[in-house]
Amino acid sequence: MNTLLEPFEFEFFVNGMLVSVLAGALCGLIGVYVVLRGMSYIGHGMSHAIFGGAIVSFVTKINFYVGAGLWGFVSALMINRVARRRIIGADAAIGVITIGSFAVGVALISQQRKFNRNFEAALFGNVLGVTSTDVLVVGGVTLTAAAIIFAMYRKLLFTTFDPEVAEASGVNTGRIDALFALVLAAAIVATMNILGVTLIAAALVVPPVIARMLTDSFSRMLWISVLVGAVSGFVGMYLSWFLDIASGASIVLVSTSLFAITYLVYGARGARRLRGAEAHI
Repeated sequence: MNTLLEPFEFEFFVNGMLVSVLAGALCGLIGVYVVLRGMSYIGHGMSHAIFGGAIVSFVTKINFYVGAGLWGFVSALMINRVARRRIIGADAAIGVITIGSFAVGVALISQQRKFNRNFEAALFGNVLGVTSTDVLVVGGVTLTAAAIIFAMYRKLLFTTFDPEVAEASGVNTGRIDALFALVLAAAIVATMNILGVTLIAAALVVPPVIARMLTDSFSRMLWISVLVGAVSGFVGMYLSWFLDIASGASIVLVSTSLFAITYLVYGARGARRLRGAEAHI
């Protein structure tokens, strides 16, 4: 028993555990809308775009959350604006803007010709290196995102499932889409130092996909996705301590294992639900 409780004797592990559970729940919550809107690619793209902002923040000596956050918000608004004009497809808009932003980061790195912990944390995550401030930031973003989704629940639901009818019914879908893009950018910025650019997309997509396989109810899907994300954070963090592997990767491996188990247990019924979601979007 003492061995199992040993990690909790260290403050850095407790901080890492708290932030992992919060980040998992946050990504699970936002991810439901990302998956149902057919925007799974945007999580991957936005994380790369914000990576560019993180590098600019370092070079210009601006606070990470301020610099990367502003960069992420601008990128999200640009993607939303270009996609809504429908001159090019949403996937093309995401690709052009996020790859361009990522290229800015790479170009600046090549000029600096040196890497440090901040770059590595942004790329691969560094759960054990988080501070109490990081816990407060992730907790604040999680509470804010939950409050926005609770307050805008019906409009977000309507815009997600049938944007054309929502527009005709008087819902300002442009404003709703912009607000959601900003919440998504804030979630990615807050969790980048924890999971890293390469793993954020998985944290946004896998929990809601598991939830979709388990239920047809949207409200239950939200709760299940949040629970899967939080449990993946807790178990993944715990396993990483005893197996001595990277915490971010451990968290994602736990969630993908849960997906594999769900797929095997629910098989055809879960697959039909997923196809139903794809047909809907």
